[in-house]
Amino acid sequence: MIVLAATPLGNDDDASPRLRAELEGADLIAAEDTRRLLNLAGRLGLTLSARIIAYHEHNEREVSGTLIEQAAAGERVVVVTDAGMPSISDPGYRLVALAAEEYVPLTVVPGPSAVLTALAISGLASDRFAFEGFPPRKAGERRRYFEGLASETRTTIYFESPRRVPETLAAMAEAFGPDRRAAVCRELTKTHEEVKRGSLGELADWAHDLRGEVTIVVEGATEQVGDAATHVPEVLALAEAGLRLKDAAAHVAKREGLRKGELYDLALAAR
Repeated sequence: MIVLAATPLGNDDDASPRLRAELEGADLIAAEDTRRLLNLAGRLGLTLSARIIAYHEHNEREVSGTLIEQAAAGERVVVVTDAGMPSISDPGYRLVALAAEEYVPLTVVPGPSAVLTALAISGLASDRFAFEGFPPRKAGERRRYFEGLASETRTTIYFESPRRVPETLAAMAEAFGPDRRAAVCRELTKTHEEVKRGSLGELADWAHDLRGEVTIVVEGATEQVGDAATHVPEVLALAEAGLRLKDAAAHVAKREGLRKGELYDLALAAR
């Protein structure tokens, strides 16, 4: 059997009894970082008798086949990442897909998840949400990426490197509007846990020199009302009055809950 086992985000007390039992009873442990695994086991007072191999984003494709073979041969293979649930923006997805194809038994030891922890503490709507992982790193790709999500009505959740948070929040504020509510969650479950709530504009001004693991939660868009095409004349009139066409489209789109890019394209075609 293959066991996907969630590990603590930062507080060792979140290690479940099942996680402890699986680590001590495994025949083979596939760890994103073998040193971190051994460090965690030491802090938890565990004695590991399993073989330990590295399983990370750079060797996931090759090693997945080996893990399937070992599980099919009767070994109990436990997969752990540095923190949280394997396969959620971490190695594991390919392994699960391959295990399903090969009919290899698979189970999950549930536990800590930065995605759900951030959502729960954000204060934003949690009835419908979407996890988007890491945004693109390049400015142009990031801008287009967020523009494509501007009309998403569900709460969205993102991981981000602390050094890129200011640029990401600024790009969000431009695409979603500076008044859209959000929460920046840093070092969740750790000693220096911090949750900063506010508008995207406020958070973009605040977020500098951050450290640690960061998860960003953003409020969903208001449901669109009306047809973007009906607002094209107003956009053109504002452009005639001196506004840039792009700014005119952004102004009307924000007020009406429309997609800025769609309204701009329609106005540009009608010009």
